Amino acid sequence: MKNYPLRKQNESWYPFSEIRNLHNEMNRLFDFSFPHWDGETSLMSGQWTPAIDVHDSKDNIVIKADLPGLKKEDINVSVQDDLLTISGEKKKESEVKEEDYIRTERYYGSFHRALRLPGQVDAAKVNATFKDGVLQLTLPKKEEAKPKQITIDVK
Repeated sequence: MKNYPLRKQNESWYPFSEIRNLHNEMNRLFDFSFPHWDGETSLMSGQWTPAIDVHDSKDNIVIKADLPGLKKEDINVSVQDDLLTISGEKKKESEVKEEDYIRTERYYGSFHRALRLPGQVDAAKVNATFKDGVLQLTLPKKEEAKPKQITIDVK
């Protein structure tokens, strides 16, 4: 680790140079820790996993998955026992004639996402919609799993 000398009382302080030094030290640390990482690509290079939100309401569990650039034909949804699987493939656009990319950050390739469903879900009634790159799955709860209101008599 590099030792930085203490400033003398009459020396000027340049905060941006210290930020630059910290940045350089962090880069050195990452270069040492990840020798195959070139600093320009993601640490998850070659992998793509869609982001999901899971919301639990009184009657349903709702799952939303971000799948930008896909068509419904590119997506597979299946339920087997208590496992919900969302999979598919995002194909690379073939319209670009030049192959001289300077930078590419958009992910392509197959993806697979599996979620264990709680026993209260009625898997036979799962509903899926796909709009504006967002897959929404509505998983209705079984009647016996829904909360029941119990009235209390006051005497």
